[in-house]
Amino acid sequence: MNTDPITGTYSGNRGLQIEEPLIFEQGEEGRCGVDLPEPPKVSSRLGGLGRKKPVGLPGLSEPQVVRHYTRLSQKNYAIDMGLYPLGSCTMKHNPRLNEKVVRLPGLGDLHPLQPVSTVQGALELIDTLAHWLKTLTGMPAVAMSPGAGAHGELCGIMAIRAALEHRGDARKRILVPESAHGTNPATAAACGYEVDPIPANAKGRVDLEAFRAKLGPDVAGIMITNPNTCGLFEPDIVEIAEAIHGAGGFFYCDGANFNAIVGRVRPGDLGIDCMHINLHKTFSTPHGGGGPGAGPVVLSEALAPFAPVPWVVHGAAGFDLVERDPKQQSFGRLKGFHGQMGMFVRALAYMMSHGSDGLKQVAEDAVLNANYILASLRDVMSPAFPGTCMHEALFDDHFLKDTGVTTLDFAKALIDEGYHPMTMYFPLVVHGALLVEPTETESKDSLDRFIEVMKGLAQRAKSGDAAHFEAAPKLTPRRRLDETAAARKPVLRWVPGSNSAKAAE
Repeated sequence: MNTDPITGTYSGNRGLQIEEPLIFEQGEEGRCGVDLPEPPKVSSRLGGLGRKKPVGLPGLSEPQVVRHYTRLSQKNYAIDMGLYPLGSCTMKHNPRLNEKVVRLPGLGDLHPLQPVSTVQGALELIDTLAHWLKTLTGMPAVAMSPGAGAHGELCGIMAIRAALEHRGDARKRILVPESAHGTNPATAAACGYEVDPIPANAKGRVDLEAFRAKLGPDVAGIMITNPNTCGLFEPDIVEIAEAIHGAGGFFYCDGANFNAIVGRVRPGDLGIDCMHINLHKTFSTPHGGGGPGAGPVVLSEALAPFAPVPWVVHGAAGFDLVERDPKQQSFGRLKGFHGQMGMFVRALAYMMSHGSDGLKQVAEDAVLNANYILASLRDVMSPAFPGTCMHEALFDDHFLKDTGVTTLDFAKALIDEGYHPMTMYFPLVVHGALLVEPTETESKDSLDRFIEVMKGLAQRAKSGDAAHFEAAPKLTPRRRLDETAAARKPVLRWVPGSNSAKAAE
């Protein structure tokens, strides 16, 4: 028996970390986890279109299935496993209290097709959450139905377009700073607008002069992420709002980083017309792999009449859902049903358990933790911009100059140290960017351990040990992937006889 070239073990396992084949590779024809009676003979009504060959499902016993998925779950790194430094998206700890609340009878078994009279409590919950969101943002209206952040962006831009069409104003450009989230230009383009980028200045903020130069009668609006993707607050945001309004356009704010300012700044006071709020980032909720999310959009008085239906109203007969209102100019329905109820419950539970002072503390602690990392690594790494940050510690790759180590190499080495890599090469305005967002739930001890690892890796790179980084990660079930091949020639389907381990590499 040969040993594995990486692990040196006969099995390919590393200690108790077990090499996990695909479930199809573990299956065996004829094996089954349950005993089922032979199905009765019935005449086929498929007209000869019945399957000619076996389905090809894997045959496994119950213990095999349980062990397979349990081992897969252990390979899923998340914030429940350790510090999760991924920047640009706030990966918050999800208090288990929220999970207990959302599973309560009456909430966990709700159905969107229930008669309104039977879901009065659920509608009251949506109405209460809407009140909190309007209070925290200083905005008069909120659309609750958008299903996630990018969906919220779509909602906001559609409201802007509806408002412009209502006044017979055909505008075609949306201004998007380079420091905005990558979904912003995609959303503007999806709504039929020409995306006009605004460069960042030397301090990583919107270049005010370049912004003013682009204003004109064909500008529908501007989309700004604040705090921006460089982890910085836009100090000229009120001036920008006044200028875009003076030009007849609207101000969309990407609220994905609201976690850093909730309870501290009300976007409505800054002159913003609409902003999505990622409930699954700012107010906890487990997320990943594309969902679940919730992206309610707060709206100014100018855009409120164009909000999507439905919305909740409270009258003499109780709560009701408005699907059509001739007094409003809603652009219609954005999605099926009324929004992500499970996310609504978790978000409201988070808000009520923290209270207004607790939410303010969340923002302060998140910014404090990010600045602690930034200050602690300032001497061994290279901060992208001088001064403090607003919620993310952003470094460029100058500290790796002449070491032979790239940003990608550095991040891969972090995996061997037991950490998920930070965001790399984003934002694009920073060369070789490393974007770290620790969030407010990390303790000082946890931050210190992460900082020591980062310092150690930085010093190792500067010492000339590039070989250590080029080979990383060495301690994972799979080595570094050929990312180009994985993107251009993905192996999406297992074929009998194929080598899944080779396909993964």
